[in-house]
Amino acid sequence: MSTAPRPNRPVPRAGVLAIEAYVPGKSQGGPGVKVHKLSANENPLGPSPKAVAAFQSANALELYPDGSSTKLREAIAAQYGLDPTRIVCGTGSDELLMLTAAAFAGPGDEVLYSQHGFLVYRIAALAAGATPVVAPEKDYRSDVDALLAAVTEKTRVVFLANPNNPTGTYLPFDEVKRLQRGLPPHVLLALDAAYAEYVRRNDYEAGIELVATCSNVVMLRTFSKIYGLAALRVGWLYGPAEVADAINRIRGAFNVSAPGLAAAVAAIEDTAHVETAVAHNETWLPWLAQELTALGLTVTPSVTNFLLVHFPQTPGRTAKEADAFLSQRGLILRRVDSYGLPDALRVTIGTEEANRLLVEALKAFMGGEAGHGA
Repeated sequence: MSTAPRPNRPVPRAGVLAIEAYVPGKSQGGPGVKVHKLSANENPLGPSPKAVAAFQSANALELYPDGSSTKLREAIAAQYGLDPTRIVCGTGSDELLMLTAAAFAGPGDEVLYSQHGFLVYRIAALAAGATPVVAPEKDYRSDVDALLAAVTEKTRVVFLANPNNPTGTYLPFDEVKRLQRGLPPHVLLALDAAYAEYVRRNDYEAGIELVATCSNVVMLRTFSKIYGLAALRVGWLYGPAEVADAINRIRGAFNVSAPGLAAAVAAIEDTAHVETAVAHNETWLPWLAQELTALGLTVTPSVTNFLLVHFPQTPGRTAKEADAFLSQRGLILRRVDSYGLPDALRVTIGTEEANRLLVEALKAFMGGEAGHGA
């Protein structure tokens, strides 16, 4: 019998207090200035008007939502040609990431992800009681060889953001397939494709094909990005029937709200709005990258709706100083120190007004105004 003294208060289990709470991008600027929030990768065009109408019509607030998200799963299945029984809906893809780790990893297990991968992967691993393991990247891009080299007999889940946040880089489908082939069959590969709708590359595939042909792959998607429904927190997962069954057993019974379900159905059916959002991004992503590069800044090539912008370490020109300078002008970017990128800022593609204001402000910053308190 153990003689260790009992604590005098409830104590979280091992790993919980090692979690650093996720801190979202800030949304406030200097006093009296119009704010352009470019810190959270939100759709600058907003949601589909049809989704807004559906949201407003879902006003029977006294009723529980459909706990099975039936209509949304059917709408997703119709859009992509999937089996709706293998789709699980959640409170954003964040909840589904947490549930995936909780269902398939625990104390003594390892959860693997890449160096600059989404911060929630570490949180999900620790919350499940597992050990997070990080594989190095090359040129801000996930490295399949490094990931495979980090796999051990304790590995249970591999999270791969493709494209990756905050770098904006991606792995071609051949590389993703190579990663899957190199994993033991009992290790679950979770493909986080939150930005898939923005990618316009012939060698990219979000994960539907791998899920269809492999028993150890799931794909996660979200309505928070291109669909503009971030406030409603709706995401979905597609996986093998056995994986979907396991996650359904531990998710909340009514985890997606009725307004969220209604808006998401309308959003996924409004393909014209999605195409408009893609066209906006295809215009302004390369424009902003080119303009920032012309200012002497280094921009990581991106296939998403955001750019990772690297600043020099020269006093007066650092990322931290740029962030403060821009914030006073109402231009809110994302600090990415927590991703191990203290010399960079992440900027979401905004409206035309915001994009042009950002370039003008950075011209002033790089040209010397920052040093004069302007």
